[in-house]
Amino acid sequence: MNSELTAAVRRFNRTVTQRVGALDDEYMARGRPLAQARLLWEIGPYGAEVGALRARLGLDSGHLSRLLRALEGDGLVTVRPTGPAGGDGRVREAVLTDAGRAEWAELDERSDEFARSILEPLTARRRERLVAAMAEVERLLMASMVEIEKCPPGDRRARACVRAYARDVARRFDDGFDPALSSPVHDEDLVPPAGVFLLATLRSEPVGCGAVKLHRDAPAEIKRVWVADTVRGLGVGRRILSELERHAAERGWRTVRLDTNRRLTEAIAMYRSAGYREIEPYNTERYAHHWFEKHLAP
Repeated sequence: MNSELTAAVRRFNRTVTQRVGALDDEYMARGRPLAQARLLWEIGPYGAEVGALRARLGLDSGHLSRLLRALEGDGLVTVRPTGPAGGDGRVREAVLTDAGRAEWAELDERSDEFARSILEPLTARRRERLVAAMAEVERLLMASMVEIEKCPPGDRRARACVRAYARDVARRFDDGFDPALSSPVHDEDLVPPAGVFLLATLRSEPVGCGAVKLHRDAPAEIKRVWVADTVRGLGVGRRILSELERHAAERGWRTVRLDTNRRLTEAIAMYRSAGYREIEPYNTERYAHHWFEKHLAP
């Protein structure tokens, strides 16, 4: 990693943390640090499950519990089991008290004022530049937060991604998409050593997937590469593709193939830019119009 890039990121972090008041013990003069204020904001007027808050904010259970206890101690939050008559006690939610809702509204107003204080010293043109730069930084930071890992194809998150993939392509294909008419992909084909299924997550929520089948005496085959609209354009699909290629190469395969539909123009462009070349059909996939192949480095 380039040391100059690392230094630039560190300078940016120092500037931002100072400018937004992350170092202050009393964020926006409300008597509590930024972490508590952010948690109060995330709970919001409608409440939130504790597990969802933990995933959304990337906090471990102990830290989140301490923050919630502090807000409870101030009379701003109540933590309770969900469901009828208290539920089963295992799923908890945090809800704002009347005082908490009043504090949330005050925090909302002060946040607007703080945002205006950042923009007001700048000219109109520089305000637009700053907001555009912030949007770009947000997107790139989101891309860096996406995690890609191996996942059993029978996992509920993997199943959810495959269903989302089917819905997505059904909307785009000329004749819709019926999984029963497509070439079958069995779970056992996507479990090592036969293959692998990769899951992409953002804040613990599934946002993409991909799989590779390691055929005996034949090139490896990539299947079901999909990313959610929320992360499309952030390079997640290319990362999944690269990880699938790496998995195949590490296990001795020197060629990888895939098929795709003519309506998936973004995917076709990605495959071509990643070094895939179009070849003659190697299967009878009903929904395929293009077949691609790539030679992998040892």
